[in-house]
This record gives sequence, structure tokens and C-alpha cells, in this order.
Amino acid sequence: MSSFKAARLEDIKVVDDGRQPMRPVRAHFGISSFGATTWTAASAGDRIINEHDEDEEDGQEELYFVHTGRARFEIAGDTIDAPAGTFVFVPSKLKRTAFAEEDGTTVLALGGTPGKAYDNPGWEIWSPLRGLYEAGEYDELVKRGREMIETQPDSPLLYYNLACCESLAGDKAEALEHLRGAIERADRFRSYAQGDSDFDAIRDEPAFKELVGQT
Repeated sequence: MSSFKAARLEDIKVVDDGRQPMRPVRAHFGISSFGATTWTAASAGDRIINEHDEDEEDGQEELYFVHTGRARFEIAGDTIDAPAGTFVFVPSKLKRTAFAEEDGTTVLALGGTPGKAYDNPGWEIWSPLRGLYEAGEYDELVKRGREMIETQPDSPLLYYNLACCESLAGDKAEALEHLRGAIERADRFRSYAQGDSDFDAIRDEPAFKELVGQT
């Protein structure tokens, strides 16, 4: 049986984390070799791509395609007018953002790290819970995060963020266990944890120091 898949944009469920609504294209298709997400602005003037520079060891190159509407990209001090049908490529270290110039503007973002296999931590999975985190509802986040791990056991970001919430909720043992799970799945979370204030409650624990290499 053929394993190809097809979907229209509207077939992919919208995820709203309190910023611009997005569609997790990569997760919808189960793509493992590159990142793919669409972002849709409700109104002209809305920021459609958050400002960032991918200036990390595993920073991604990104290719943007304006699917509908019109966008204005601001990249390293330059401005690009991008009507529907425009591609915009941005190397990893350049700061970039984009704003919608028309209501309903949709941009497709594709990304990958040069010379490395694609490694997605699972940010789309956690994204719907962002509002709960910002509201400080850590007990509810812990409950939902543990349920999500049962069905998404390979997401290092899910383990990491769950560990953050458990630390904030005072569940030290579980926080350490899930932080261990995050680091086992993606070693970069070791360095992330070193300066993350969410772990202040367990920072002096010998197990934490061992996990982050501070013994």
C-alpha cells in the first residue's frame, strides 16, 4: 500500500498558543527530515513570524513561502515586500521577523540545520499549553504533561517542560526524572537546564548537579 499523504491547508488542525495561530504541518504528516509550519495572521499589521535569529549551535536555515496575502519581512535591518507567491530564504544567524500586510496572510516556514539530521524537540506538542504556563497553572500543566508523555514518549521538549513545571510545583523527584528523560533524548537540554530559573527549587540537589554536569 502506498504511504504518501495529501492534505489541504484547512485540513490541518490549527494550534493557538496565544500568539498567531499556526498549523503544525510537520507533525500532521509525521515528517522527520525537516521542520514545516504555517502561520496565519488575523489582521494586517500583526506580527506573523516572531523575531529570532536561530543563533544556536543547532540553528536552522529557514525558507519562508507567502501562501496567501502579503507579508513584510525584516531581516538584519533590511525590509522585503513579499506578496503571495514569494520565497524568502534566511541563513541561521540573521535576525528575522515578518508582519502581515493583509488580513489572513499565511506564511509557510521550512527549516533544517546545515550538515545535520533534523532533530525536532516537539515544540508543536507543547505549544497549546503555553497559556497555562504563562498563567502559572503548574499543577494543571503537570497533569496534562504526564498524560501527553504517554502518547508522545519521544519528545525531549515535552520531558523538559514537564520537568520545569514539576520543579515549580514542588515535585522534585519527578522533575529530576523527567529532566533526565529530556537529556537522554537530546543532550542540548543539559546546558539549557544549567541557567533555567524554573529549576531553582532543585538546583542544589546532587542529582540535578550531576545531570547538568556541575558536580
